[in-house]
Amino acid sequence: MLKCGMNGSQVKVFGKAIHALSRISDELWLDPSEKGLALRSVNSCRSAYGCVLFSPVFFQHYQWSASVEMNENDTLSNLNCKLGMKSILPIFRCLNSLERNVEKCTIFTRSDKCKVVFRFFCRHGVKRTHNVCFQESQPLQVVFEKNMCTNTLMIQPRVLAEAIVLFTSSQEEVTLAVTPLNVCIKSSNEESMDLTNSVYSEMFVGPDEFDFFQIGVDSEITFCFKELKGVLIFSEATHAPISIHFDIPGKPMALSIDDMLLEANFILATLADEPSSGSSPQSLCLSQKRKRSDLVCSNSKAGEKDRKATEYISRKATPKRLYPNETLTTICTLENCGSPIGKRVNGNITEVPEAVSATQRKYQGLCLRKVKRNVET
Repeated sequence: MLKCGMNGSQVKVFGKAIHALSRISDELWLDPSEKGLALRSVNSCRSAYGCVLFSPVFFQHYQWSASVEMNENDTLSNLNCKLGMKSILPIFRCLNSLERNVEKCTIFTRSDKCKVVFRFFCRHGVKRTHNVCFQESQPLQVVFEKNMCTNTLMIQPRVLAEAIVLFTSSQEEVTLAVTPLNVCIKSSNEESMDLTNSVYSEMFVGPDEFDFFQIGVDSEITFCFKELKGVLIFSEATHAPISIHFDIPGKPMALSIDDMLLEANFILATLADEPSSGSSPQSLCLSQKRKRSDLVCSNSKAGEKDRKATEYISRKATPKRLYPNETLTTICTLENCGSPIGKRVNGNITEVPEAVSATQRKYQGLCLRKVKRNVET
């Protein structure tokens, strides 16, 4: 059960979070807990994940209790809500208008009818009610420890927005290159090879422009531009700095916003320098429009000599081995719930269809697992 209330300015921030998560996926999970209300989203390729956790003090009032039901095995399970973005986005379309006209907004669930109710109390006694149907689905949570990254940047959203203003709206990927002397944000090298794209942009930012600047290793990572713009939209509403955690190409990067009232984490896959030789159906990667036969050819030969472990998906089910002799490392979640645990995974190798192997998608899937809590009766 969930019941919470917000004023007009809080509705705007809440709506900005939904807009940012809509750039990741067409699905949104409402995950209430004692820590607050978490909004989660993950794309179908498992290459981008977003979570915004609103603490109870963010709301005017916040009530939560575990929705408990008996499943087929007569065990207790927690009820989770998955909403379609197409259903919820129109409710928060005109955020500036909502901030001016809405005096109070309440959100509560009706588990008996599988509905989430958004009720707006507007000026002049106008009341608007939206009933959104939800599916019972357990949300996913990323398995990634951002504090272990060697490179950390913290920058104000205004500065970052000015740095990317030169990029066109059709830009699909951007490259972040860092050294101890400066940071360069530029158009993706592979996109610049396309003759139809006549604009190649670069922006250099000095260390003095950052609130925190720590470069442990020179690195150049490429990631999707759409999710970055979504994070900027949300951070400008909160006026909180953005922290960027990353390592080498092929490893995920984290964009996080920490505030007294909320915490946001966006984990994005980065482009690997050398695509791995194998790809598993459990590790779906972001499809690329471009294909280069030379990379596919060289990668098939290198695969016999050295197989690199990838970031992959774990849904808290029975583990299956993705590669021979691969070691699965389960890292603590964004809530920092434990220390890294290493364990050997046994199972049969799944054959990869020829079409998937030929494509050699270069984005590694993020490691995810289902969110589970102990339900007390």
